[in-house]
Amino acid sequence: MNDSTDIERLTATRVDPAASATSTRGRLNFWTRLVSGFLNRSIREGTLTLSFPDGTTRRFGKGDPEIAATITRRSTVRWIALHPDLAVGEAYMDGGLRIDRGDIYDFLDLVLRNLGDPNGSPLRRIWLAFRRAIRPLTLFNPTKRAAQNVSHHYDLTDELYASFLDSDRQYSCAYFAVPDDSLEDAQIRKKRHIAAKLLLQPGQRVLDIGSGWGGMARFLAHAHDVSVTGLTLSKEQLEYARQETADAGLEDQVDFHLRDYRHETARFDRIVSVGMFEHVGPPHYEAYFDTLARRLTEDGVALVHTIGNSGPPGAPGAWIKKYIFPGGYVPSMSEVLPAIEKSGLIVTDVEVLRLHYAETLREWRHRFLASRARLAEHHDDRFWRMWEFYLAVCEAAFRHTGLVVFQFQLAKRKATVPLTRDYITEAEGRS
Repeated sequence: MNDSTDIERLTATRVDPAASATSTRGRLNFWTRLVSGFLNRSIREGTLTLSFPDGTTRRFGKGDPEIAATITRRSTVRWIALHPDLAVGEAYMDGGLRIDRGDIYDFLDLVLRNLGDPNGSPLRRIWLAFRRAIRPLTLFNPTKRAAQNVSHHYDLTDELYASFLDSDRQYSCAYFAVPDDSLEDAQIRKKRHIAAKLLLQPGQRVLDIGSGWGGMARFLAHAHDVSVTGLTLSKEQLEYARQETADAGLEDQVDFHLRDYRHETARFDRIVSVGMFEHVGPPHYEAYFDTLARRLTEDGVALVHTIGNSGPPGAPGAWIKKYIFPGGYVPSMSEVLPAIEKSGLIVTDVEVLRLHYAETLREWRHRFLASRARLAEHHDDRFWRMWEFYLAVCEAAFRHTGLVVFQFQLAKRKATVPLTRDYITEAEGRS
């Protein structure tokens, strides 16, 4: 794939003989033209002015917004041409990509808004095909690896998560009634929405799979007088959740364990799982829903809240997988429903939240940016730029690609859940 003749054939781009010369400048001009050709075909709405390290500056698209950026290194141009899914994020982290007008979110928002068909580039099709082919290997997530993957992301400094999450540390999609809702209000609304779908009754036992910092468990216990068992694989989250629960005086109703969901043995009236299913991986979907079926009482209800892909099955994003969520995968609905069916559980409700996560990420990103001076005491500039890119690219992706949020309500019996959805609004009104 490093042979320029192969690249030329794959991209159907006419390259003049000078571009194939062995000089560094000749090779650079070839990669500059390759990147420029892709952007020239793609950018239609808004204007991107891009400067290259060979001294050329090119303008793509027209109209507002106007974004300007510079690729500062020759090697970065080639890496972006060959593997943009990984290279753009790495370039921003390491200084190979500089934003001159706007910020990294503005840049990513413009590019993703214009990309259209993600399979449009021949090189991109090859990378996607390769990633799909090796997907069974990259998404194998046994117990030990699952713990390592969780630790990679969640066992970071307390200051990092305090910088952008709400006071209850809900690290999942909020539920916005209107776009200008505060983050705190939207996260409370999310918890009420999920509690309503669980049809909780005082005294019931609830299992929270992937309990995070414990906010959902504490909310359910306090607002609905239930007992909650929370499972996490993060030592940092476990310590925080236990301390906050003690401070709230809820130790008699809420307890947390450092335990994989596959090792739970008790049965529960209700099961909730928010923002955890993305870490399970397709090879383990049947085991996951089989576990829910075994752990749920006969008249039980489960609610699974997960990021989803509104299109067909894909492959993990290369940059996100390498730097943010190793082992993570966003499922399509067509991958989830067969596993549910095999478990014997009944799908009693499915809701698709579309732009709610984009609004959540916007709030997180603004809070994170405002905390830069404080975070500089704990994290270097490369780490800060990595997390800025993470929040920015995810927000842009939730606005312009097929990323959504699925909420699956599950039961063992058809009659467990009311016949209409009126009960959800009524329960939210009482909360």
